[in-house]
Amino acid sequence: MSTFRDVHLKRVRDAHERGELLMAGAFADPVDGAALVFTTGDRSVAENFAQEDPYVKDGLVTAWRVRQWNVVIGGE
Repeated sequence: MSTFRDVHLKRVRDAHERGELLMAGAFADPVDGAALVFTTGDRSVAENFAQEDPYVKDGLVTAWRVRQWNVVIGGE
């Protein structure tokens, strides 16, 4: 699983460095999911990230979804 994690984290860091990903992290107690906040208005960026993620491709993540989020405060 560490190989999947290493590739996953590299992809997360790369997306962040490109300015596509604002923040990402796993839920705690219980550890049963994660949230990734993308900064692009093009949902295909997030969809492509998920579809190509090793956790998804290798079946460790069995369900995911992309939702639009309307920022009310912050995000400047």
